[in-house]
Amino acid sequence: MFRSASRLPRRALLTATIAGTAVGLHDPSKLSIYPEPTPDVLLVESPSELEKQIGVARRHVHRAYSDAHAHIQGWVSKWIGVEHAVENRVKSIISPEESMTPNLLYVGVATLTGSILGRNRILLTRLLLPPIFLVASAKYFIPKTTHNLSSYLGSLEETYLPEVAAKHEIAKAHSAMTWERVKEATKNGREQINHGAVVAIAKVQEVTGLKLQETLGWKEEAKKAFADAKAEAKRVVEEVEKPIEKDVAAIKETVAKEVEEVKKAS
Repeated sequence: MFRSASRLPRRALLTATIAGTAVGLHDPSKLSIYPEPTPDVLLVESPSELEKQIGVARRHVHRAYSDAHAHIQGWVSKWIGVEHAVENRVKSIISPEESMTPNLLYVGVATLTGSILGRNRILLTRLLLPPIFLVASAKYFIPKTTHNLSSYLGSLEETYLPEVAAKHEIAKAHSAMTWERVKEATKNGREQINHGAVVAIAKVQEVTGLKLQETLGWKEEAKKAFADAKAEAKRVVEEVEKPIEKDVAAIKETVAKEVEEVKKAS
């Protein structure tokens, strides 16, 4: 009896303790007797709308600057390439054996002289004289550089204007042929004049007895002129005799045929 009585209060006490604990846990209005831990504070950065717009604008500006810088750098690289190409081309055209400092000045003075000479002339002369003087002086003072420049311009013409280049070559060939004919005619005329002068001096010497050939130093030239005249006369005679001989041979053949026909008829 005493044992059961002693057990009853313990159960009641345990039940009351559990109930009180449960009531204490579910009642937030009651403070705990234990110190509560300090909660962690987490800061989350949230930019404002103005900061967002500034960031977007800054990114657009940076992208535009990068594109413009790349574009400008590309143009600068192309320009440097063009400069190197022009420098190499100029070095290949200019001959290292020719000095450009005084010779270009001479060419400029010659071109200006042509312009001055054609100032009071007709329009065609005024247009043609300066370039003629320019080309002639360039070929005289800087011939190798002029030849290199002409070759380069010819290559450009053949590359981009083949039809014009073909016509240009034909015109150059005709000009060269005309120039050679002019030189040949001039040479023949000079030789004929010299020959006539030598012959005239020889005749005067024969008539007057004066030693003009020895005085002028034309003795050897006179001998050569007489030899040439003799050879020329001989050549002319031979050229005249050839058709005569042919005609004589043809006449002989005709006569022989006629004689044979007469004999056959008789």
